[in-house]
Amino acid sequence: MNPSNQQSTRQEPAPAPAPAAQPSSGPLTREELQLAARNHSMPLEALSREVTPPGLHYVLTHFDIPDLDVSSWHLRIGGAVERALELSMAALRRDPAITVPVTLECAGNGRSLLEPRPLSQPWVLEAVGTAQWTGVPLAYLLGKAGVLPDAAEVVFTGADAGVQGGVPQRYARSLPIREALRPDVVLAYKMNGAVLPPQHGYPLRLVVPGWYGMASVKWLESIEVARAPFTGFQQQVAYRYQSSADDGGSPVSRIRVRSLMVPPGVPDFFTRRRFLRAGPVMLEGRAWSGEGAVTAVEVGIDGTWLPAHLDKPAGGFSWRRWSLPWVADPGDHVLACRATDITGATQPLEQNWNYQGMGNNVVQRVNVTVE
Repeated sequence: MNPSNQQSTRQEPAPAPAPAAQPSSGPLTREELQLAARNHSMPLEALSREVTPPGLHYVLTHFDIPDLDVSSWHLRIGGAVERALELSMAALRRDPAITVPVTLECAGNGRSLLEPRPLSQPWVLEAVGTAQWTGVPLAYLLGKAGVLPDAAEVVFTGADAGVQGGVPQRYARSLPIREALRPDVVLAYKMNGAVLPPQHGYPLRLVVPGWYGMASVKWLESIEVARAPFTGFQQQVAYRYQSSADDGGSPVSRIRVRSLMVPPGVPDFFTRRRFLRAGPVMLEGRAWSGEGAVTAVEVGIDGTWLPAHLDKPAGGFSWRRWSLPWVADPGDHVLACRATDITGATQPLEQNWNYQGMGNNVVQRVNVTVE
């Protein structure tokens, strides 16, 4: 079967996937290095910026980046609706637009730190970024289509096609109807005020504030309102918290609370260890959570935790700057940061292992040498 000719896998259960490679304690594999070369993370020094430029924002592409011609592209909306819609980009741009600042993070961020290491994109800590997304509220278009009372989910299918787990597919994910109708979920055609770059979903992508990045389907081509739960591969097999390959697990959804620090000083090229001069240093970084507001950030200096100052966030699901002045004494030090959100959830000090390497929000530690 040629996956590029498939229109959708929305209504069919995902076939049994091919056996996945087992987690490894060995060196990075050729396949992991190949994925790392195709995808890229945000350099941690970019945490100093409230908005991440597109070229610094993290990118994860499951298959190939589609080369789409906007003059012939259309968005289809159908399923359990009163009227099906087919919209060009020109039509979408005539609809009311919103701009939402959103921090997106890959669900696999931190995967390569786990032991043993699940084999997939080997993220360290930097699979994140914050952008201003402009487009049409999803709820507005669903209102135009008229969602029927028995609707359960909304399925989003992109133009990117490939094979994963032995299953030919187009990338597709769903949201519960209550999430799809949130006023801040946007069908974005601009990123930071400019046309979407190809790697970020041109000409149209979904952006779901508060959810890990897998929910924000890129290169969007169709939206289907469904009466039953979606059983496609990316929903039923991938992006699940599992204890083992045989565990059905639970689905990944909202972003777990996390904070990251701008590494102070200058780096060693190979090890990335930091070097700085003795004296006053302003430690700073960003914190975010998909469950709501970040309420506190603590900074660890050689095991002693101190409260950081929090700036106001740019939006409900945009990261929040934190800062703490430190007088650096000569010697080797370990710096860390730990965030807490409005639900009381706090970043763990130790890794929480799971089979797919999802949602690893362990605290960041930065080794520095003060000279």
